Amino acid sequence: MARIAIFTERYTISRSPELTSLSNFRLAAFQMGHQLDFVFRNDIQLLENYDAVFIRALTDPMNVTYVVSRMAEMKGKRVLDDSESIRICCDKVYMYKRLMRDNVSLPDTVFLDSDEVIEENAHELFETLGVPLVLKAPESSFSAKVEKVSDPQEFVRIGKRFLRRTDRIIAQQFIPSDFDWRVVTLAGKALAVVKYVMPKNGWRIYDRREDGKTSVCTVQCPPMSEVSKGLIDVALSASRAVGNGLYGVDIKEVNGEFFVIEVNDNPNIDAGFEDEANPEIYSSIVKYLVGEDFEGI
Repeated sequence: MARIAIFTERYTISRSPELTSLSNFRLAAFQMGHQLDFVFRNDIQLLENYDAVFIRALTDPMNVTYVVSRMAEMKGKRVLDDSESIRICCDKVYMYKRLMRDNVSLPDTVFLDSDEVIEENAHELFETLGVPLVLKAPESSFSAKVEKVSDPQEFVRIGKRFLRRTDRIIAQQFIPSDFDWRVVTLAGKALAVVKYVMPKNGWRIYDRREDGKTSVCTVQCPPMSEVSKGLIDVALSASRAVGNGLYGVDIKEVNGEFFVIEVNDNPNIDAGFEDEANPEIYSSIVKYLVGEDFEGI
C-alpha cells in the first residue's frame, strides 16, 4: 500500500466539479489498495510521511505550491507537478522557447523587450503577423493578461500595462477559431481530450468583456477513439518539450493543421468534464504516482 498526499487549498474545493474530482481521486486510490489524504498548507510538514504528492492548487513559483513540490523532490518522492514544470509553464516566454527548440507547431510568435513596445514596431508586426495580434504577459493564466490589439496605439497601451510586472511580453499571430482542443497528457501518454467551445462573440476560454463581465466556454467531451491522431501527436510533442509531468495542452485546429497555443501544468480535471469520456483518468494518475504502468495513448 502506498500513501499519497493531495496538496490542496481551501479555494480549490469551493467548486463542486473540483471537490467531486478530489473525492474521485481518493476513491480510485482506495479501490487500488492505497491511502490518500488531503494536506493543506498548515500541514505541509506532514508530507514526509507520504510516498507521493499530487498538487491540486494554483501553481506558481512564488507561492506555496512550489515549496511543496521542491520539498517532495528533495525527499525523493514522486510529485505532480514537478518544480521544473511549474517554472516553465508559469513563464510563457520560457515555455514558448522550449516549444520552438523542439519545432512544435505554433502560431507565429515573437518576444518583445520594453524598448520594443513602440508604435513603429507595431506597424512592422502588423505587416508580418497580421491584424489583430495577440499580446500575452509571461505570467498569463485562465485567459487573464491575454489581449487582442488592432492598432499601434492599442499595442503600446496594453503592452506597457503588461510590462509593469515583467521585462518581456509575447506577441503572437491571431488564429480565429470557434473552439480550442485541450489534451491532458501524463508522462508521454494522452489521458483525455476535451473541446473548449468559445463563448458567443468571444475568442478566449474565459472571455472578459469591456463591461468587466466574464463568459466561460462550454466543454464537449469526445471519446479518445474519435480524436485525430495528428492532434494527439502534436499534444505529446508539446508535452515532451516541457517535461515528463501532467499537462493540459491547448491546441487550435485550422484546416486539419494543429497549432499549440500553450502548455499548462496543473490542468483542470473536473468531474463531469475532463473525466466524462475518460473515467479511468483518476486511476491512471494514481497508478503513475505509485510507480505503476497506466492507461493512455
